[in-house]
Amino acid sequence: MRPGIELHQNYDAARLRALAKATRNAGQSRRLLALAEIYDGGTRSKAARVGGVGLQTVRDWVVRFNAHGPEGLIDGKAPGNVCKLSARHREALLALVESGPIPAVHGVVRWRLRDLVQWLWDEFRIEVSETTLGRELRALGYRKLSARPRHHAKSEAAVAVFKKSFPRVWRKSQPARPGKPLEIWFADEARIGQKNKITRRWARRGTRPSAPRDLRTASTYIFGAICPALGKAAGLVLPRCTTEAMTLHLAEIAQAVAPGAHALLLLDQAGWHVSRKLKVPSNITLLPLPAKAPELNPVENIWQYLRENWLSNRIFTSYPDILDHCCAAWNKLVDQPWTIMSIGVRDWANA
Repeated sequence: MRPGIELHQNYDAARLRALAKATRNAGQSRRLLALAEIYDGGTRSKAARVGGVGLQTVRDWVVRFNAHGPEGLIDGKAPGNVCKLSARHREALLALVESGPIPAVHGVVRWRLRDLVQWLWDEFRIEVSETTLGRELRALGYRKLSARPRHHAKSEAAVAVFKKSFPRVWRKSQPARPGKPLEIWFADEARIGQKNKITRRWARRGTRPSAPRDLRTASTYIFGAICPALGKAAGLVLPRCTTEAMTLHLAEIAQAVAPGAHALLLLDQAGWHVSRKLKVPSNITLLPLPAKAPELNPVENIWQYLRENWLSNRIFTSYPDILDHCCAAWNKLVDQPWTIMSIGVRDWANA
């Protein structure tokens, strides 16, 4: 039998019982009371009965107490298994995730956990489970997110040039409006109809929730414009996208511009936006965005917000019903200027 270990002489039974009474950790309190029995001259067997454990466990408590004091009797978090992935492995894995798969080489168009598990084995002969790899990716800040559509012919260079030159464009127009404050607006249109969108929703894991879907074709268009810096918006619900409809929308925007101010309106190059027949109010200047770059227009995010919160997952019974819901959704947005600011502000335009 191994010899007993003497308890630390800097404590006594009264002090340990006081610490046991003060602590909020039940496990630590039980261990302190058990060791207090030993300080009172009791046997290790009696201390084990007080603690509800065996003699070997009491010995372990004594070792922890002598080494770290009362704090040593608090259960720590188990370290768990050592991760098989080193910093070099993580760096290579993240580079692979960022670059994405090459369909002709990897045989998939998006990475799945099983594909990355196989790649780790082929590249480094490291065997990990999909659960472990998923946990690693989440710890590194990665999530499985919905991809944003991007036009295949988009010119990144043209977008960069537009962002860089944008401030110079409106500064050059200042002589035409001396002393007038400038408001930067964005405009776009969205089709809302009975063939409605279905959005994500909370549901129990392993199930697939359902949502109502209509196959009828009645629809209308929301003409929307926002001034993110001021949280303002101006919109109309119209049956078609035409030059005449855009003229009406420009008149609505002109009324929302502050008196004495001038609006620079950024919008895409749709035919009804650049038509020579378009009647542009005197307090508005149109500035077309680069082609095939809808992400420059924050109104695209406004449409997503309206659909996800007020317009999707529902059945429109008739055309007037569509109009009513579109008007109600837009009016709710207008009543939330902080939402318009949060969604619409862009550093390259509003800084």
